[in-house]
Amino acid sequence: MVSDSAGFNDKSFNETSLQGLNKAASDLGVKTAKVESKDDKDYATNLQSMVDAKCSIIVSVGFLLEKPTLAAAKANPNVKFAIVDDNPANPPENLKPLIFNTAQSSFEAGYLASALTKTGKVATFGGMKIPTVTIFMDGFSQGVDYYNKQKHKSVQAIGWDVKKQDGQFVPQPNPFQNVSGGKATAQALLNQGADIILPVAGNAGNGALQAVKSSGGKANAIWVDGDGCKTQPAYCSNIITSVFKGMDVAVFDAVKAAKDGKFDNKPYVGSLEDGGTGLSPFHEFDSKIPADVKNELKAIKDDINSGKITITSKAQPK
Repeated sequence: MVSDSAGFNDKSFNETSLQGLNKAASDLGVKTAKVESKDDKDYATNLQSMVDAKCSIIVSVGFLLEKPTLAAAKANPNVKFAIVDDNPANPPENLKPLIFNTAQSSFEAGYLASALTKTGKVATFGGMKIPTVTIFMDGFSQGVDYYNKQKHKSVQAIGWDVKKQDGQFVPQPNPFQNVSGGKATAQALLNQGADIILPVAGNAGNGALQAVKSSGGKANAIWVDGDGCKTQPAYCSNIITSVFKGMDVAVFDAVKAAKDGKFDNKPYVGSLEDGGTGLSPFHEFDSKIPADVKNELKAIKDDINSGKITITSKAQPK
């Protein structure tokens, strides 16, 4: 496995993907290797190091590894590859995309945030303006819009403009690792009156958790990728829920398929319907969320699955 530049200790998608690899090692008895990228320039070299190590399947983590992974897969047709969070057009037969329709679960998160806000403002920000980030922001903002239409309210979603496809992002360089930049970005949104924030920024999102924790109980967050209460228990009292992606399950299944001789290049698409994405348990907020809101979230999930509710995001898996 090759991480992106946020590293395997990002409390987010690299770490969750690694859990799938570790499960494959323990449950399937396969030998595993991993290499952590420190910079975008490392990707091609790190992928080659896994080829040189005679790995039979190599998993790259993140949209940013698309070009080097495609190049490595084409150069090594006898090696199987899988890439988390990317869906290249016409992938070679030895490359399997592992992608997630997080617009669906983020829509639920936007609705929930709207139901819980006390200031009438909720916010989101990203690490970089790339599809695997903006898909969350699109869904979240549209969930707020849906709440407003259903309840005749006027909750504001700040930090992202769906129509303009632009908003707040963590400063360069290495935005997914820039925890202080994430904190500053979150604080700016809090200063504008938001009291619930969805950071879509990998390790930099930890800065948002620091900001809400220092708000003295005035603000909270919704985490992404994994269950924040499990990855960051110190902040659980400020994490309402998390928009999870089952990257661990997808990675495990890809490795198992390779081991069993059933590997193919058909994209795995995690959705609300198949449990590949969704909202994590509410943990410390469970008693604070009204029963009617919980019931409405269940109805929204059913309506998304049935197609009654449609979410429009250019970043959604096709």
